[in-house]
Amino acid sequence: MKTRLQPLLFVLLGSFLFLSSCKKQASQEATEAFNSVIPKPLTIDISGGAFFLKSDAAIGIKPDNEKTRAVANYLAGLLKPATGFDLEIQSEDTKATIVLELTSDESGLGGEGYRLTVTDDQIVIRSSEPNGLFYGIQTLRQILPSAIEATNVQNASWEVATGEITDRPVYSWRGTMLDVARHFFGMEAVKRFIDYNAMYKMNKVHLHLTDDQGWRIEIKSWPNLTAHGGKTEVGGGTGGFFTQEQYAELVNYAQSRFITIIPEIDMPGHINSALASYGELNGGTVVPEEGRYKVVDANPVLDGKIKPTDLYIGTEVGWSTLRFEKESTMRFITDVIREISAITPGPWIHIGGDEAHVTKKSDYIAFVNKFTELAKANGKIMIGWEEIAQGDIDSTSISQHWHEPNYARMASEKGAKIIMSPSTKIYLDMQYDSTSRIGLHWAAYVEADDAYNWDIATHVEGVDEEAILGIEGPLWGETIDSMEDIEYLLFPRITAVAELGWTPAENRSWESYSYRTGRQAARWKSLGIDYHPSVKIPWK
Repeated sequence: MKTRLQPLLFVLLGSFLFLSSCKKQASQEATEAFNSVIPKPLTIDISGGAFFLKSDAAIGIKPDNEKTRAVANYLAGLLKPATGFDLEIQSEDTKATIVLELTSDESGLGGEGYRLTVTDDQIVIRSSEPNGLFYGIQTLRQILPSAIEATNVQNASWEVATGEITDRPVYSWRGTMLDVARHFFGMEAVKRFIDYNAMYKMNKVHLHLTDDQGWRIEIKSWPNLTAHGGKTEVGGGTGGFFTQEQYAELVNYAQSRFITIIPEIDMPGHINSALASYGELNGGTVVPEEGRYKVVDANPVLDGKIKPTDLYIGTEVGWSTLRFEKESTMRFITDVIREISAITPGPWIHIGGDEAHVTKKSDYIAFVNKFTELAKANGKIMIGWEEIAQGDIDSTSISQHWHEPNYARMASEKGAKIIMSPSTKIYLDMQYDSTSRIGLHWAAYVEADDAYNWDIATHVEGVDEEAILGIEGPLWGETIDSMEDIEYLLFPRITAVAELGWTPAENRSWESYSYRTGRQAARWKSLGIDYHPSVKIPWK
């Protein structure tokens, strides 16, 4: 019996070795891609094999409901332009090529966490919530060849290394801000900006909608805000604004990418576009005095009516204000907060509150308290720049730190939550260095390593980590007037914002981050992004 089995065993062993040798091994490029995801995942376990996406691929969803189908449709739309594949979405099919599965088994990763498993014949993304599936898709696109980002069909082999990635974010607030007030950017630009945030698992986009230079959101009860106040911008361009219907479209577009729009109406300062639109809001002429400003001529009158201010196309700050004692001011702020709240499904509204240099301190505090009251009355949580810490804020308010540590500590002591946006680290409008073609540098030059090498939890001494919601990188608009300008200042620093908000500090290092960011260059070129080739990054 023994002698009869030996030949059979040799045949079986030879067949096994032959089949094993036929299995594809991952290329170096696919292996590097698997290890180069931004933001850096919690754990990465690479197994060495290779998966190839082919034209007969299908996407399985489990369970089949509106949320999983929406995420699957997004994935199919993401993959089609470069591959040319029409990926069928199959209900409850766990044998499909790519499987998106909602399961309570992954609840330990939280609502935004996911597990991505790649074998030689299947990709499975599991999460307890749809946004976790969406973030798993963003990882999948990064471990595919960079040509996947192209807008036309590519002659490419769609290889993915095999292995498993387990991931979840450390902070719940991860985002950027776009200033559309200084220079106006329309629907397509803002949608593209939203997509750039989605690509790196951000979940907030803050729109700075009003400032001295322009009012960019329709307020139906005060129509001249956009009809007059929205028709110019820094340098004297034509400006523009969003109708409420257009704004709703942007909100819905962002929601489809699991991003919440945060609208900002900057008050009581940064308000000249409103004062120029309605003379009844004007509290007086403002003049410079010893490096600051003061209000004179409290009731400027022309032809028996209070005179509006002139439209403003410069870049100075801190010289305009609402007047708290005016009845028209109370009607104005009540109407504006009511209308913005009604068209914003998210729970937050940003009231600005920064650089109100000519507002009397007592009035400023009264404004903050009134804004808090109005936000609550409209079912919203009030956010303001760090100066709002001077008001009677509490645990129902959010303070956005940008410059002065004492304000962050004051807000924390009052129980408010904190968003970290330090100007010396993560203001995305700052120049990289003295040779940067656009940007400002009043706070600092902010190179790629400056944007990355700091810690949200420890940046302001005396602020408990429990008080910190997360991070937001503001992109102010004084020097930008095109999508190319936005991209130049945003990339590569958006990857720093993303990783600081997502990845635990103990998992981060400049050496790893800079290498992984360098590998993003080919992806950005496929997307047509005009990124800044920072000398700090080893570009591939």
